[in-house]
Amino acid sequence: MSIYQLKPRFQALLRPCVRFLFRNGVTANQVTLAACVISVALGALLCWKSGERHLYLLVPLWFFLRMAFNAIDGMLAREFGQASRLGAYLNELTDVISDAALYLPFALLPGSSAWAIAAVIVLSVVSELAGVLGATVGASRRYDGPMGKSDRAFVFGLIGLLAGSGVALNGVLNWVWMAVALLVAATIVNRVRRGLAERQA
Repeated sequence: MSIYQLKPRFQALLRPCVRFLFRNGVTANQVTLAACVISVALGALLCWKSGERHLYLLVPLWFFLRMAFNAIDGMLAREFGQASRLGAYLNELTDVISDAALYLPFALLPGSSAWAIAAVIVLSVVSELAGVLGATVGASRRYDGPMGKSDRAFVFGLIGLLAGSGVALNGVLNWVWMAVALLVAATIVNRVRRGLAERQA
């Protein structure tokens, strides 16, 4: 089970907004790039002002909005004929860049290990690669959990909310990062295993 499985309901709520954007000439690739630029800018701001803990409250807000951006660019591509090879590259590459930029500032929180965050970032990149590689072996693009992109956004958004609210997390952060890393590793295994099983079926 993954938060990703709630995506169809979320898309239904966004459909009027997608129609409005299409009528006003907004393209899927523009939405994709905008989400990446905002993510990198927010990550840079948090690294620069890491001592101002209240700024971490922006993380859960942006993760929610970014989820909307990601749904909107996909709907524009699929439902309004804007799918392209460039868009496919941008969709995957900007997601990985955005995730890394948004996770990195958490290494600067008191009691947080930079090595643990680095491990989460590297494993997250590998998990998305494992998902994409499904298509290269004749299966679908895999979104299996238990710690996909949406699930990671929930965890980091929650930590951002708590940190930004002034909750002391020194003693638990590295345990959280360790759990996330292990779950992402399990996600990699699931995506490879289920991709191969789908191909064989």
